[in-house]
This record gives sequence, C-alpha cells and structure tokens, in this order.
Amino acid sequence: MFSHQPSCPSADAHAPHVVAGHPEQGWSLLCDGTITFDDTGELLPDGRVVAPHRTPVEQLAAAA
Repeated sequence: MFSHQPSCPSADAHAPHVVAGHPEQGWSLLCDGTITFDDTGELLPDGRVVAPHRTPVEQLAAAA
C-alpha cells in the first residue's frame, strides 16, 4: 500500500509498522493497509475482519 524501503511484509505476517496512529480514537493504520483497533480487532486491506482476541478476565485473575 505504501512505498518505502524496506517494503512491509504482507498483512498475514503481522510485522508492519504504524504509519498513522490515533490512540485517542482507538485505532492505527499500518503500512500494509491494515487498521488495528485498541480492542485487538483488525480490518485487513482486503476487507476481512479479524475479531477482537482479548484474554478473558477470568484468565487474567487466575494468572495473578
């Protein structure tokens, strides 16, 4: 999506960097065109949606 060197990996590689961060709105645009959200969900460049994958509170409490 953006041209720079070195070029970003594909959206499936999960290694691109942020080119526009908007933490006050809860989202960031990555250089491969993916939009990531603070709730851990994603909108991929081809329109696919990755549902949020947060750790359930019960698991966090058990780990403490």
